[in-house]
Amino acid sequence: MTRFLMRRLVTSVVSIFGATIVVFSLVHLGPDPRQLFVPDSGYSMNQEQWERLGKRLGFDKPFIVQYLNWVAKTFRGDLGVSLAQTRPVIDIIKGKIGATLQLAIGGWIFAIMLGVSMGIVAAVKRGTVWDYFARSLAIVGIGLPAFVTGIFLILIFSVQLQWLPAGTRPKDFDIRYFIMPCVALGWPAAAGLMRLVRTSMLDVLDAEYIKLARAKGVGYRTVIVKHALRNSLIAPLTSMLLLFANWLNGALVVEVIFGWPGLGFTALFTAVNDNDFPVLLGTVFVFIMIFLVFSFLADILYAVIDPRVRLGAEAG
Repeated sequence: MTRFLMRRLVTSVVSIFGATIVVFSLVHLGPDPRQLFVPDSGYSMNQEQWERLGKRLGFDKPFIVQYLNWVAKTFRGDLGVSLAQTRPVIDIIKGKIGATLQLAIGGWIFAIMLGVSMGIVAAVKRGTVWDYFARSLAIVGIGLPAFVTGIFLILIFSVQLQWLPAGTRPKDFDIRYFIMPCVALGWPAAAGLMRLVRTSMLDVLDAEYIKLARAKGVGYRTVIVKHALRNSLIAPLTSMLLLFANWLNGALVVEVIFGWPGLGFTALFTAVNDNDFPVLLGTVFVFIMIFLVFSFLADILYAVIDPRVRLGAEAG
């Protein structure tokens, strides 16, 4: 077990440096961030002022030195200062992570409740109208982009029926504001989970030990819940963790449609438009860390649930 976890940890560390090098390189291929300090009123910096600003931002050093300096500061918790907002990047991220967390949790709960339940029904009732209904929901969920789902929800439930608010995040908790963003975010994921759970359940239901349990007179509900469901959730459980990590990185399209002030829209999207590379780098670094942490947890969970994975990795 220890050897397996150490391999995964080393892989995660290598992934962090590889991903940050790529992102750092791409960011520095864009327009010069010093242009943010030059207003559009016709005033321009002279060459000396331009070079002095570049030195203050660290652009006078070689690329690899800039990268290593940024990594050293980042791992000390210093993500730099926003060029556009003149605020510490860590404060910007802290101010938006709460909204992203709320949206991610809501969409995650909806995806699990719909996806797992419909996957079980589709597997147990395969070939029936319930199976076809669940698979139809999955096809629609996978086929419709999140922005199309969000727009349709707004047109129906906000404009026509006027049951739900069209968007934004309330200052005080109000469940009505969460329904449409969470559905738009969670429906495609629920469709994927439904197909995954259905396939896993069908494989388990056809196993010999399930047939033996039924032959011994074990109750149908006990066979489904205790034996089939428990053994078919190995792959979906790891998928659920990675799904949640992905949404913690900001659901940009959903946030834009519903005016949700999360990391995706108000931090990352704005930083790209403003060429605010400290915010862009800091936000992407946080995204990478979140995803790798949850990926590491998924590996641990996978190994704990299915010893064959652990033993196979250790044998190799």
